[in-house]
Amino acid sequence: MKYAVNSDRFAFVSADSRECDPDTAFVLDWYSRKYEADALKNGAAAILSAGDLSAYFDTNLPIVGVTGTNGKTTTAALIYSILLDLGYKVAMQGTRGFFINGEKIASKTLTTPVLLDNYARLDRAKGCDFFVTEVSSHAIAQGRMEGLKFALKIHTNITGDHLDFHENFEAYRRVKNSFFADDSLKLINRDDPLVAFNAANARSYAIESAATFKLEAYSPKNGLSGAIVYGGERASFSCDLIGRFNLYNILAAIGAVKLLTDKPLQHICDQVENFGGVAGRMEIVSRDPLVIVDFAHTPDGIDKALEALFPAKIVSVLGAGGDRDKSKRAPMGAAAAKHSRKIYVTSDNPRSEEPLAIIEEIGRGCGSHPYVARIADRKEAIAKALQELAADEILVILGKGDETTQTIGDKILPFSDREVVLELLKGGAA
Repeated sequence: MKYAVNSDRFAFVSADSRECDPDTAFVLDWYSRKYEADALKNGAAAILSAGDLSAYFDTNLPIVGVTGTNGKTTTAALIYSILLDLGYKVAMQGTRGFFINGEKIASKTLTTPVLLDNYARLDRAKGCDFFVTEVSSHAIAQGRMEGLKFALKIHTNITGDHLDFHENFEAYRRVKNSFFADDSLKLINRDDPLVAFNAANARSYAIESAATFKLEAYSPKNGLSGAIVYGGERASFSCDLIGRFNLYNILAAIGAVKLLTDKPLQHICDQVENFGGVAGRMEIVSRDPLVIVDFAHTPDGIDKALEALFPAKIVSVLGAGGDRDKSKRAPMGAAAAKHSRKIYVTSDNPRSEEPLAIIEEIGRGCGSHPYVARIADRKEAIAKALQELAADEILVILGKGDETTQTIGDKILPFSDREVVLELLKGGAA
């Protein structure tokens, strides 16, 4: 996509060499570099690097970056929600799309857009007080945020994921930690033993460890409530979120807003109860029977999501994406087996892989679990799980969250876990 800019030399910029001409400059990024010769052949008006883009896009607003294996989306959305409720103008981008002041500007694509799109979105958000963005490991490795200055960088946690892209877990860990190697103001989860960071301008949050923002007490009844201590301030919060992992997301969000605005801690905490959660993140889609849809698609994510429901009797439906990290499949099955009475292993987005082969890899991790059903068709798996669900059990459908499509082979088909559940229940499947 090309963007109009104010320049005496050219009218547009693009990272697509096919769009280049004497009126369009070519932007070099991780993807486009190999097409520089093509851009010149097409008559590109100029060749621009990331360092040049600030001359053509307004990026002069505080940027808040959230990275981690799990928790990015909820933490970013909660920061966005609190800041809006405090009266600030805020933009946010991430897995759910691009938003400005409560309005959805673009649907979700990449968790973190490519370099030029980031600059263009920041420019579109001019006039906002803050720009909140999820930052994926791919984005860090590929320099999608190159040249941008962060007002605050936030770390949630590091567990295994995306090993189809990164060489191994240590390489993945190094990439994540590299985001915190500079002197930027940063907010670190001190309960994560895998994080490494530059101590300059570092603040922290924790449940177990000593930290700048410390959870003093909490209760998991009827949602989550707790008390936070920061310096001489002590404040309490409550919300409808569930799960111990969400306590970390809440702590990170409250700490971030405090560091960004210096509003009274209790005033910040008062806004937490207005947050209704994120679609597809421990989302209750039915209460009778009780059915929850969650995006968890890593062993650690599944373990934490299901552990959050203890001591409930859990039935789980899960799959794993094709053409992606295969090493996590058996551990995903093991995490489900650890917490579930019954397991239905099915397709996620199989892409070019054979669905039954993926299912078998997950199934190996389930070990000698007494009930593991293998059903390639995801809708059939959900239907069978609903039909066999006992009155005292909870059905948890994992992996796709609020996704509205399923990729099978070269076809992208409409599919929503939430809508499938509602359709089946309406039709009397359970």
